Amino acid sequence: MGQAMVNESSKSGSRDFILFMAAVTLFSFSQSIFNTVFNNFLKETFNITSLQRGILELPREMPGFLVVFVSALFFFTGSRRLASIANIFAAIGAAAIGLLSTGFITMLGWLFIFSVGQHLMLPLNQSIGMEFAHHANAGRRLGRQTGAMNLAAIAGSLFMFIGFSWLGFSFPIAYLIAACGFIAAALLFAGMAPGESGSLGQRLILRREYGLFYWLNILFGTRKQIFLTFAPWVLIIVFKQKTEAIAILLFIGGIIGIGFNPLLGTAIDRLGERVVLMSEAALLIVVCACYGFSRRVLPETAALYLTSACFILDQILMSVSMARATYLKKIAINPADVSPSLAMGTTIDHVFSIAIALGSSIIWDRLGYEYVFLLGAVIAGVNLVSASFIRTPPRYGTAPHIEVLPSED
Repeated sequence: MGQAMVNESSKSGSRDFILFMAAVTLFSFSQSIFNTVFNNFLKETFNITSLQRGILELPREMPGFLVVFVSALFFFTGSRRLASIANIFAAIGAAAIGLLSTGFITMLGWLFIFSVGQHLMLPLNQSIGMEFAHHANAGRRLGRQTGAMNLAAIAGSLFMFIGFSWLGFSFPIAYLIAACGFIAAALLFAGMAPGESGSLGQRLILRREYGLFYWLNILFGTRKQIFLTFAPWVLIIVFKQKTEAIAILLFIGGIIGIGFNPLLGTAIDRLGERVVLMSEAALLIVVCACYGFSRRVLPETAALYLTSACFILDQILMSVSMARATYLKKIAINPADVSPSLAMGTTIDHVFSIAIALGSSIIWDRLGYEYVFLLGAVIAGVNLVSASFIRTPPRYGTAPHIEVLPSED
């Protein structure tokens, strides 16, 4: 009887893990399509200014602030059902942006809906992924998961490069393809076992013991926002790059990420989050300085190549966010705190993301884009010092219930 239950659990766990990996892969593919075309879509469709580009982040990032409250509305669902709902929101928003954006204000409304789904998925990707991992190999598991998602992102950016270069793709076609991918991901999440209800939204957790985790999320959110908003904008506005150029840079970064992310996961498990996060911060100081000032000291072509290299490197370093998730898992007082605390971390970092986007757009408008990235270098310096305070227990206590997976050999 007991062996039969174990076998059934193993089969269920294997099936759910396969469905989960397929779902997050489709989500990453669709998100890559959206991200690849979005900035060029804004410039070519609405011809907005750099100041307007920063202001646009208010409706785009507001769902990140609201994510913990939106997820609380769905407390009666499990994290996997909530992931399905998130992908439906993303699909509706993406399709409507492509087909129903009759004006800039209308587009902002559809962007808000898309962003609700996208930001709900941010903590769910990691929290559901860690349901399939033991404490000791959480970094390795997330590294493999992120590597698979990067492979999908590569496919998305390559598809857009081919589509816009040779297949005559338009922005509406790109957004419809992304919407189809989100719908498929929603169906896959819906096909998984529901898990425990309330896993993400039943509690709003803000613990003093997790203070450093929240602070690291704030620093990550501000640094991330500078690059997500203004790095592609520099390439498009300053260096006059088209959709195909952005797509190929994302493609190259994704190719490198296939090998980098599993190694990153292993580094987290072996070296610890402190070393990994400090190394990321040190690299980002250099990346921000080069991104902002390369055009002042180099010829135009050389500056473009260096700026493009920094764009790729920053894209790769985004994956280091998994180290913050594994750090929280190790210091969590209660294993049930992990999912809602990841959601709270997303909410907190987006308060500052919105502020940094608005402030940076004013800095660009008044002083120039170089000083936006000088601010990024300062934030990276603060992150370097803050990460040095990370301490994790040598043992993490009794592992929570996890599903049985097939052998990794």
